Amino acid sequence: MHPVVLGISHKTAPLGLRERLALTRDDCVSLAGRLLDDGIGAEAVVLSTCNRTEVYLAGADARVAEPCVLRLLCEHGGLEAGELSGVAYCATGDAAVTHLFRVATSLDSMVVGEAQVLAQVRDAFEAAHRAGTTGAVFNRLFRQAIEVGKRVRTETAIGDRLVSVSSAAVDLARQVLGTLDDRVVVVLGAGETSELTVASLQAQGACAVIVVNRSLASAEELAARCRGRAVCLDELDEHLAAADIVISSTAAPGLVVDRSRLERVMRRRPRRPLLLVDLAVPRDLDPAIGGLAGCHLCDIDDLQAVVAAERSEREREIAQAQLIVGEEVERLNAWIAERHVVPTISRLRDSVESIRAAEVARQSGRLASLSPEQRDDVDQLTVAIVRKILHLPTVRLKELAAAPGAAAYVDAVWRLFDLDVAPPVDDRRDGAVVPLVAEARADAGEAAAPERPARAALSPGR
Repeated sequence: MHPVVLGISHKTAPLGLRERLALTRDDCVSLAGRLLDDGIGAEAVVLSTCNRTEVYLAGADARVAEPCVLRLLCEHGGLEAGELSGVAYCATGDAAVTHLFRVATSLDSMVVGEAQVLAQVRDAFEAAHRAGTTGAVFNRLFRQAIEVGKRVRTETAIGDRLVSVSSAAVDLARQVLGTLDDRVVVVLGAGETSELTVASLQAQGACAVIVVNRSLASAEELAARCRGRAVCLDELDEHLAAADIVISSTAAPGLVVDRSRLERVMRRRPRRPLLLVDLAVPRDLDPAIGGLAGCHLCDIDDLQAVVAAERSEREREIAQAQLIVGEEVERLNAWIAERHVVPTISRLRDSVESIRAAEVARQSGRLASLSPEQRDDVDQLTVAIVRKILHLPTVRLKELAAAPGAAAYVDAVWRLFDLDVAPPVDDRRDGAVVPLVAEARADAGEAAAPERPARAALSPGR
């Protein structure tokens, strides 16, 4: 089955566009199910993070899938047709598999070596699997992607001495404010990104940490871990007036702080600079805030330059990670190729077994004088002979599955043994043998996917 990926990322699209195409988990599941219901693909997983929104399809024609996916994304983001031209990408076959593996290993991340994206890939796959939009091929593909991510982190030092978005924010804070000793930090949001950034700031001398969140309980949990104080969102203005640094990383669908609000706050703190770091997608802080005197606003894209400058230090680990990705792509291709010959092997075994069973039955008169145990011994003997005869052809057929001309060997088996029906179609794209949808779903070791629940429409974008 031919994998396809379509989407945008921080490498191709600006933050303003990415935030309009950001999808909630429910949106991701709904979009995947809609694509399957419309017959665009046989399996689907949708991944949406702060740096990318991507649709993965199996059993899809890229030429048909691309305009359909882009149209649905435009509808969600309130975009005009054509606004994604030049920023959306589409990859198929090995290129799509390689892309997914690079995403899972963080090689395609803004911060190479960061660990969050692997968890995001896992969560996207698990949500799709629960919704019934994955089958045998994507179950294997995404589980292997997760394994590849873990393998890269285990076998390389790509995550060591990591330059993260959090550390980049600290570097910018030093540039703007000089020393960070005794600085007051206001944190909007109580997630992992906020916590990592606060830890980096505290390591450089920041003292007071005020955690502001819609859920006071979540704010209190983070405040306890970072030796700070939790307050309600209603008290935000008071603490903004006292802050030196604001870190914002919430999951709010709209702006948390707009220009007019901060303008009022800044009147209470003349001649004191305020650094605001917006790590959220969609953004929490009004981009117009950057035009206010004394305000230094940066968003997640502004941190790319700092991160890129340190990338060269990890080039050797990146190269090793890329080799691992290449090996894993080949391993997946071998699995896909072998799946193509499985129906032929199964049909051959069934055909020969029917001949064996018929011959044993035909000799039942001659075997009548034997005891039940002896007749069972004869039956087991003939089964063992058939297995030994078919063992080597089975092994050779699997070995040849990924070789050029594999379809000819499959066809020869069907013709030589007169297996009655036509051999399965060999759909070779990008050098890989990919099985039909029906064959891919006939994985004996794969449990049937649950029935897909009813899905809500995609929520409108900002």
